[in-house]
Amino acid sequence: MTLSLTTTNHDRHVAGLKYVYPVLSRRAGGLSIGINFNTNNACNWRCIYCQVPGLIKGAAPDLDLRLLEEELKFFLNDVRQGDFYRRFQVDAENRVIKDIAISGNGEPTSVKDFAKAVALIGEIATVFGVFPGSRFVLITNGSLIHQQKVREGLKALHSLGGEVWFKLDSATKEGRSLFNVTNQSVKSSLRNLRISSEVCTTKLQTCLIDYAGQGWSETEKKAYLDALKTIRATADVNEIMLYTLARPSMQPEASQLAAFSPDVLDAFAEDIRQLGFKVSVAG
Repeated sequence: MTLSLTTTNHDRHVAGLKYVYPVLSRRAGGLSIGINFNTNNACNWRCIYCQVPGLIKGAAPDLDLRLLEEELKFFLNDVRQGDFYRRFQVDAENRVIKDIAISGNGEPTSVKDFAKAVALIGEIATVFGVFPGSRFVLITNGSLIHQQKVREGLKALHSLGGEVWFKLDSATKEGRSLFNVTNQSVKSSLRNLRISSEVCTTKLQTCLIDYAGQGWSETEKKAYLDALKTIRATADVNEIMLYTLARPSMQPEASQLAAFSPDVLDAFAEDIRQLGFKVSVAG
């Protein structure tokens, strides 16, 4: 069987490992080594654009730190000294590790040994020479950052030069209920965003999707921009990453979702830049 990595294939099992998987990431701009703590496909949110099949509500299971260590060492050795790039038909320009990203099939900060895992990944990546040259990223919905175990993990991430990519898809109660299927308030998210930015470099990531052909409403735009004004005054966050659908959702709402055009993303990005933020856009 021919194996190939593309930006539209984020199969968590492509490398045959439990916790470690490779992707070609649009946002990272090359090879990203993903770390999946949520091997049970459990998350405390249910974003309607999520590509995880069989997603359930819940937390990550207990982590086998020894297996995580073995897998990450094996994988990094395969990339650095083995024939990984040839087997997976990775183009020459992408044959560099852009980052190690703690992401996966649910909210990664829900794992019990989150801080230990962050430190372990950092130690291994440093020994293998991946850090400090490559980024260390946590991709999170931010809902649990107020917890002590998560803050300790962010401190470890910061010590390794890492950064947090914090989800904010909507700044309205209705939008968050629709897009993320969460009852967590905007106020709570902004509080956790402030905490995150005080501990570690933090960027916002926002997925814009067209639901049922309704477009990106003026109500949603205004609420989001108003939230950014609050963020500007209360948190040390300077960069926004905008993106839209690139792969099919595996949620019941999939048939009602569509990607926004580059023009829509670019226009909104310009509105955000007017508030003093740096903005990157991925289609």
